[in-house]
Amino acid sequence: MNRISGQIIDVLNERIFPGNVFISNGRISKIEEIDQAENKFIMPGFIDAHVHVESSMLTPGEFGRMALPHGTVATVSDPHEIANVLGIEGVRYMIEDARKTALKIYFGAPSCVPATVFETAGAEVTLEDIESLFTNEGLVYLSEMMNFPGVIFNDPVVMDKIALAKRLGKTIDGHAPGLRGEDLDKYIAAGIYTDHECFTYEEALEKLQKGIKVIIREGSAAKNFEALIPLAHDHWENMMLCSDDKHPNDLAVGHINEAVARAVAKGIPLMKILRMTCINPIRHYGLEVGALQVGDKADFIIVNDLKDFIPTHTYINGELVAENGKSSAQYQAAPILNNFNTSIKKEHDFEIQAQPGNIRVIEALDGQLVTNELHLSPKEKNGKWVSDIEKDILKITVVNRYSDQPPAVAFIRNFGLESGAIASSVAHDSHNIVAVGTNDQDLTRAVNAIIEAKGGLSLANGREVEVLPLPVAGIMTNKNGYEVADQYTLLDKKAKELGAKLGSPYMTLSFMALLVIPQLKLSDKGLFDGKDFKFVDLNL
Repeated sequence: MNRISGQIIDVLNERIFPGNVFISNGRISKIEEIDQAENKFIMPGFIDAHVHVESSMLTPGEFGRMALPHGTVATVSDPHEIANVLGIEGVRYMIEDARKTALKIYFGAPSCVPATVFETAGAEVTLEDIESLFTNEGLVYLSEMMNFPGVIFNDPVVMDKIALAKRLGKTIDGHAPGLRGEDLDKYIAAGIYTDHECFTYEEALEKLQKGIKVIIREGSAAKNFEALIPLAHDHWENMMLCSDDKHPNDLAVGHINEAVARAVAKGIPLMKILRMTCINPIRHYGLEVGALQVGDKADFIIVNDLKDFIPTHTYINGELVAENGKSSAQYQAAPILNNFNTSIKKEHDFEIQAQPGNIRVIEALDGQLVTNELHLSPKEKNGKWVSDIEKDILKITVVNRYSDQPPAVAFIRNFGLESGAIASSVAHDSHNIVAVGTNDQDLTRAVNAIIEAKGGLSLANGREVEVLPLPVAGIMTNKNGYEVADQYTLLDKKAKELGAKLGSPYMTLSFMALLVIPQLKLSDKGLFDGKDFKFVDLNL
């Protein structure tokens, strides 16, 4: 029997006291209060209540190796990114690779693959696939129901998936950005009780009042913490924290522990924020994760103070898995599988014939997944519409990576590039190639660099072409996560040297093809209005 002494934070009973924690066979066998103990704090570990591991560009084993030192002991993870590329085979890949890490990764069964019929995905996850994942793989919940119009209007395919989850007693995750009023009522009535897409205080408050558990997202691109954290004072019992998407350079620095420190600094009472991050996900999803109670799995962390929440030790099932910023696990290369089948593109593929009138322009918003629709006057040159660097109206393209089809081309504002182009095959949700550029030459070079690598992030500026390869499904690498974090940091720096003014240009770029987030987005099939759920013309 192992014994650990310190100041014990009993979140469930809202107490802090000096004591000993005894561990036997991976569980907490006894907790005793003593007169005094050294000033280190023993507390439950943090849980990321909604994350796509793939968006870290790391395989699950490597994601876990980087998350554990930050005190993360579990994640609620939706594998729909790889499912959009490889279907149920991709989900099983994630489950298998997750066995390499002590981090408790709880996968859900993807509910919306493909996310819509308005884009080209690499695979489909059927009702039968979902039932197989529940019954044969033991997955614990139905992943985010992004097709909220399908729920509201009783789409039979959508409703069959919800009915299956209910029949099997599975929790159903939500995804309803901006949904309010009667439409929200219909969404809730279907049996969906979480949402991580709130981006205003008023929206989140309405959802909380109607019984939705609101998950505050603070990731690499979408940052809703500042807007929503004040709600934790009164609604902490029905709130959680998540990252949703976390790039490797950010994961190398911190995880949920950073948001906890910020919440405490803003005056959120300690026990309330710890309930949100350590207890509420366990109870909502039925996770087999310890809450630092007798009989629980011995999943806990030790921190030196209750200000920065930087763990010195992370324990899972009673085993020390990370100490002083380093995981006890070693890097293990994962196998490679992929689905990439398109040929090299030519400059003329990205040309747009000029027409009279204004055009629709996507307005990207820093720190948000939502976009706006602008109506602006395009720049014309030699009978073609081209990027207008002075007005920051740049070309954006989405290229089908699963077959040879003409690229979709439109315009976007707020990327701020003054030269060159950037591109990515991490393009939610179907993961075609998305690129933004100041000219057709560099746009073509950036896209082709990804095609040649069969996945990755790229940058092109004249003769300079940089690529961070992502050979696993075109969205992940099987390389050492810390090395990838350094590569990504360098690529991000170079993009900003080209003028990119967004906090995370590659992460923001990856969401410009996400049709289920309003308002104006671009799929490989054309411009799409995510509010009215229909294609629209580029020219007005």
